[in-house]
Amino acid sequence: MTVIAVVDLGSNSVRMTVSRYHRDGSYEVLARFQEMARLSEGMGSNKVLQPEAIARTMVVLNKFKQALSIYQVNNLEVYAVATAAVRQASNQEEFLAAFKETMGFDLRVLTGEEEAHFDYVGVINTLPINDALILDTGGASSEIILVRNQQAVHAVSLPVGAVNISEAYLGKNNILASELFEAIVALRQLFGDIAWLHESKNMPVIALGGSNRTLAKISRKKEKIQDMAVHGYHLNIREVASIYGDILKKDLDGRKKMPGLAKERGDIIVGGLLPLVELLLFTEGQQVIFSQSGLREGVLFEQISSNTGHDVVSPEPAAMTMDAEDLP
Repeated sequence: MTVIAVVDLGSNSVRMTVSRYHRDGSYEVLARFQEMARLSEGMGSNKVLQPEAIARTMVVLNKFKQALSIYQVNNLEVYAVATAAVRQASNQEEFLAAFKETMGFDLRVLTGEEEAHFDYVGVINTLPINDALILDTGGASSEIILVRNQQAVHAVSLPVGAVNISEAYLGKNNILASELFEAIVALRQLFGDIAWLHESKNMPVIALGGSNRTLAKISRKKEKIQDMAVHGYHLNIREVASIYGDILKKDLDGRKKMPGLAKERGDIIVGGLLPLVELLLFTEGQQVIFSQSGLREGVLFEQISSNTGHDVVSPEPAAMTMDAEDLP
């Protein structure tokens, strides 16, 4: 029995999943931790990680490090990966040095293609899909993967996400129609440059990422579903449009008060959901299926397979999710 922790240092959130796996490839999730550190905030056109954002991130990482200490008695393996913010950063080396000083081990910076690959592995092992379009909307990038016959046939990483769309185009309080239109045009141009995206017409979209999962949480609150688990939850295009319309009608204070929407996500939720909404319209998609599994699970599954020689043999059970401020 070995305990494995996967740290996902995203552009908006820092997350960690701790799991226990066995020689036959079976596993169970022990705990999940997450906190929004918004590492990509204020990077600007020069792509510089800001001191305040780095400091916030290091505070969260220190808490994660403390949380890992209780697992040191076991065979503990830790894998840490970073996505768009660190990938794009002009001061990447400085950040990597700060990470190693804080955590005591190296951080692996994923390419956009690697990020898309791990998203695919996480989804295909936990949802019964055959043909679909996977969308992972992060803070500073969005990964799109075309799946046919359960195989990833095309993938792309776009440099747009919840934080940088919001900073580049949208106001924080009321969203103006002119601002939203500019953001829509920019996304449509990016989608139009992906030749193979036209092959995904009418396919269901598998939605990953905090902003997309927030859409599912808002829906579940609206339907008075007590359990907030979103893995495998479905919405049709009309339901997506209705909820997004409700969000657009509200100012920042109103968005922060919406059931299912975390207050700290209120200023970026419009930009965060825009890639999903526009992708559905662009591909004439009619259905969204939400996935809790993605990058971290993809890393986990590949490590289990590599270390045991077995494919993952058990579905992922529910596990607790903690905010970093609740850590010991």
